Amino acid sequence: MKYAKVSGELPGPNASDIIAAMKKNCYDSTFTYPLVIAGGNGCVIRDVDGNSFLDFTSNIGACPLGYSHPDVTAVLADMSRNGAHKIAGQDFYCKEHSDLAEQLLSVLPAGFKMFFTNSGAEAVENAIKVAYRKRFNEGLPILPGVSCTGAFHGRTLGALSFTYSKPVQKAGFPELAAIRIRFCTADGDSEIDAIEKVLAENQVAFVLSEIVQGEGGYNVASKKFVQNLRNATKKYAVPLIFDEVQSGMGRTGKWWAFEHYDVVPDIMSTAKALQVGATGYKGKDYDPGQQGVLSSTWGGGSRIDLAVGVTVIEVIKRDRLLYNALAMGDRLKKGLIDLVGKKGIIDVRGIGLMVGVEFDTKASRDSALIRAFRSGLLLLPAGQKAIRMIPPLVIGIGEIDEGLELMASI
Repeated sequence: MKYAKVSGELPGPNASDIIAAMKKNCYDSTFTYPLVIAGGNGCVIRDVDGNSFLDFTSNIGACPLGYSHPDVTAVLADMSRNGAHKIAGQDFYCKEHSDLAEQLLSVLPAGFKMFFTNSGAEAVENAIKVAYRKRFNEGLPILPGVSCTGAFHGRTLGALSFTYSKPVQKAGFPELAAIRIRFCTADGDSEIDAIEKVLAENQVAFVLSEIVQGEGGYNVASKKFVQNLRNATKKYAVPLIFDEVQSGMGRTGKWWAFEHYDVVPDIMSTAKALQVGATGYKGKDYDPGQQGVLSSTWGGGSRIDLAVGVTVIEVIKRDRLLYNALAMGDRLKKGLIDLVGKKGIIDVRGIGLMVGVEFDTKASRDSALIRAFRSGLLLLPAGQKAIRMIPPLVIGIGEIDEGLELMASI
């Protein structure tokens, strides 16, 4: 293999020591397999024992340009000399904040305004708050929100209220009032028109949905479902929020997954590839209209992250990475479809470089993840029995083909 090079047992001795210390001192969270990252280059990650892994995770999309990208390392080198690299981003101004807002708005529909935060969960929280505030300004009481089965919107309590992915994520935590509708992946789904009935019978604060579900299993919404959400929310004057934390920033071959559906939300969230969290809203209709309604303890104030976010957008534009996501995603899906019916694989789905592979059982999925890791291919689980493939947007034919070869061999 050209990219994946694993020798000896995994984890190696250095990784084993670090993992043992982590298990002793830290909460054992959602670690998938015993990988201890040291560095990387391109689409390859190195561990602390010198093994190289072909990365089909992009650290859940947070590394869209891969590793050691020259434009990113140049920004990091330049910003390392700035002695005020972290500020209270909602209390003081900086050029990087302004630059990132301008770049982000250049790839959004006209009329949006931005609010930056620390993370995707905070971006969703503030999207929810913008919608609640809009309804409050209209003189309405606190109302339930509408979200989808299989949804994942974050782990903070507000976002968690509208998450419906796995029971372990929600059990024992308080929730805001929520109404659930089915996330429909086929135009012929029996509940494709459920949103019309819900909005006709209930006053609600907002409708919140992903376009491609991330944690929920890389399920792709049907076009009719998404357009029904938009048409019904317009009809009943209800704010529509799209969560693009994982699917945004070029991941699906367009800047935003909603662009594949010929709709525009009222409010949206993004993060991960952007390096900071961001809530966008239609400024004319959804601006809270009062200082202090939205705030954050940090507020996107890492000037390093803001500057890297600007560079990510510039490189995606310059290097035509939207086209690359479509071309490489098509190559990846075609190769994976050839594996359907083998090794427990029963379905392949996705848009661009956001691809889900469904297995017949959770056990076969989990076994495939570990075998892939031991062979030098990094994957992540999604949903109940799927894996997600979300390689860097810079990936080329060689890496795609090696990834497919490894998948065929596990």
